[in-house]
Amino acid sequence: MTARSAEQTATALSAGVESGDRRALARAITHVERDDATGRALLAALYPRTGRAQTVGVTGSAGVGKSTLVARLAAEQRRRGRLVGIVAVDPSSPFSRGALLGDRIRMQELTADPGVFLRSMASRGHLGGLAESASGVVDVLDAGGYDVVIVETVGAGQDEVEIASATQSTVLVTSPQAGDEIQSMKAGLMEVAQLLVVNKADLAGADTAVQQLLSLLAIAAPRAWEPPVLKVVARSGEGVEQLADRIDDHQRHVRDSRHAGPERRALVEAQLTTLATAALSRRALGEARRSGVLARLVGEVADRRLDPRSAADELLAAIGAGADDGPGRPSP
Repeated sequence: MTARSAEQTATALSAGVESGDRRALARAITHVERDDATGRALLAALYPRTGRAQTVGVTGSAGVGKSTLVARLAAEQRRRGRLVGIVAVDPSSPFSRGALLGDRIRMQELTADPGVFLRSMASRGHLGGLAESASGVVDVLDAGGYDVVIVETVGAGQDEVEIASATQSTVLVTSPQAGDEIQSMKAGLMEVAQLLVVNKADLAGADTAVQQLLSLLAIAAPRAWEPPVLKVVARSGEGVEQLADRIDDHQRHVRDSRHAGPERRALVEAQLTTLATAALSRRALGEARRSGVLARLVGEVADRRLDPRSAADELLAAIGAGADDGPGRPSP
C-alpha cells in the first residue's frame, strides 16, 4: 500500500470511527494492531478527539476472577447509560504469537449488547502481558465515542505494571486464596494501582486479605490519591456498584483535582517511554540480527567462552556504534 492510499484509507476509517460505524471501528483497530502505515495515520488523525473516555486497566494474577469482574463492571457501566469498550489482552504463544482469546468466550453475554464493543488481542510475548498496541486501541475506542474503555491483562505475574501507561485508573485484583502472593507483592505493582480489589470476598480469608493490603499501603510512599481497598464478589455482582463509584471518584481526581496536570503529564511520559523502549528494542535487535553480531554472541555464550552479561554489554556497544562486530574483541 502506498503512502497516499494508506492516508486515504485512514481518512475514510477515521470518519467511520467517529460516526459510530462498528465495522469501520473493527478495521481501524486491526490496522492499529498491525502498526502499519494506515494504523499510524489513523492514530494521528484520531488523537485530538481522545481524552473524553474513562480508561480503566484491570490487572492481577491468573485465577483471581478478572474476566468475571470486567464483565460485571461493564454491565454496571451499561446500567448507568455508558457505552463500553473492552480490550481483553490474552496470552500468546511464544512460537506462533497466537492467542487463546478465552476472554471473548467468557464475556460472550456482553457481545449481544450494541453498547459494548469487545476486542481480544494477543500479548505477542510482550513483557507485562500488555500488547504494545493496546494504548492505540484504547485511543481508537475513545475517539469512537465510548464512555468507558476497560483493558484487562493476562495476569502474567506481579511485575505486570505496564497497564499503568495505557489507562488512567488501574485496578489491581486479588483474592483470599492469594495470601502468600499479597505478602510478597512487588512494590511496583502496588505503586501503579489506584484501586485494590479483593474478589471472591465471600470466601474465608477475605478480611485477612484486606488487612494485608491495607498494611502494604500503610508503608508505601504517600501520594495524592489514596487507593481504596474494596471487597467484591464478581460472580454475584456484590460490591461492583461501589467499585464503579470509586473509579468515577478517581477519574474526577485525574481530571479536576489540583494534581490533574502533573498526573496527566506523568501518564503521557509513561506512554512515550513504553512505546519508545519497544521501538528501540525492535530496531536494535533487528540490526543485530542483520549484522550477525547477535548470532556470534549467542554462539560464544552457548560455548561458555563468554558470560551472558558481558555478551549483552557487547551487544549494546555494537548496536550503539552501528558496527558489524563487537568492539574490542576480534571475531573468533
